[in-house]
Amino acid sequence: MLTPPAGLTIYVATQPVDFRKGADGLALLAKETLGHDPMKGVAVVFRAKRADRVKIVVWDGTGLVMYWKRLDSSGFKWPPIVAGVMRMNAAQLSALLAGMDWTRMHAPRILQPKALA
Repeated sequence: MLTPPAGLTIYVATQPVDFRKGADGLALLAKETLGHDPMKGVAVVFRAKRADRVKIVVWDGTGLVMYWKRLDSSGFKWPPIVAGVMRMNAAQLSALLAGMDWTRMHAPRILQPKALA
């Protein structure tokens, strides 16, 4: 099970990609096409044409890591297919990888305190 750190910046490529690409090919695609370099500490999530597969590339400080997962009985809940990327938080990524509807997960809105005491 992949547990992303809470401070990790996560981007989702909303258009399907060629899943024959490996970690280096996806990292290059993320950098040149999407404008987000996995070597700079961001995770980039890619989807296949079929909604049942996901690949994630991220630099962990020692090397480029590629996480690959396929759901057996259903598909992942993906955002609409449009050009560009969208951002998600670690909790939403965990829900996506579990096959849950991550769109129902939202961070609580925390109001700024007016005074300390």
